[in-house]
Amino acid sequence: MAIVLASILAIYLALVGFLYAAQGPIIYPAPRTIGPAAGGFEEIVYRTSDGLDLRAGYRAAKSGYPTIVYFHGNGADWVSSVVATDRLVPEGYGVLAAEYRGYRGNPGTPSEEGLYRDGRAAIAFLAERDVSANDLVIIGNSIGSGVAVQMASETEPAALVLISPFASLTGLAAEKLRWLPTGLLLRDRYENVQKLRAINAPTLLLHGDADSLIPHRHALMLAEANPRAELRIFPGVGHDLAWHETAEEAVLEFLAQRIEKDESE
Repeated sequence: MAIVLASILAIYLALVGFLYAAQGPIIYPAPRTIGPAAGGFEEIVYRTSDGLDLRAGYRAAKSGYPTIVYFHGNGADWVSSVVATDRLVPEGYGVLAAEYRGYRGNPGTPSEEGLYRDGRAAIAFLAERDVSANDLVIIGNSIGSGVAVQMASETEPAALVLISPFASLTGLAAEKLRWLPTGLLLRDRYENVQKLRAINAPTLLLHGDADSLIPHRHALMLAEANPRAELRIFPGVGHDLAWHETAEEAVLEFLAQRIEKDESE
């Protein structure tokens, strides 16, 4: 019996060690293939504070309209953000489809702090083009919700939209891997629920109740943390909510009610 227990413990410890070492690729499964850039978007480059030159996509706003900074999910790239905003662009909104280190051929290795640096570089790129923080709408999908919340906590955007977000990566990992000490193992934590309490920007939370990757109770927890936020739950929709037209229509409606657009020019 002692030998069996020791063997089980050794296997468990080996698995824990493997998951600890491999958590980067697991959390950030950047697509292996790079498709063509999206039509109508300029491929631009901005530099991070630690010296990485990142390529992303940009389309300027119509005069007087805000610019959306879109942070995509962990299994996509910036071209997916173009698809997720194709109902917003015709209305006049600009879009900076932000990209991360290690994604779409960009240098560097993704991490929580690294993605925050990348987000700050994206916002600095817009500032250089006279797009101020109060002319920004920050949108984050899935793991991009972690970057979006952090950026909204550091700036004062016109609005914040979180699509299929998690309350925290530590909490989500604990739900998925109950047999592991995830609180001790995780290097990247993305504690959205703590940060959202202090964000004053108008906030919209969108989630599908059939999302098996990030259950919609995470959106409920975020709404509880910030009672000023508006919550929309989409029946029967999974983790691909960001690409549903109904989600874009909800964003358009929310922004139309809360964002002043100067169309006098």
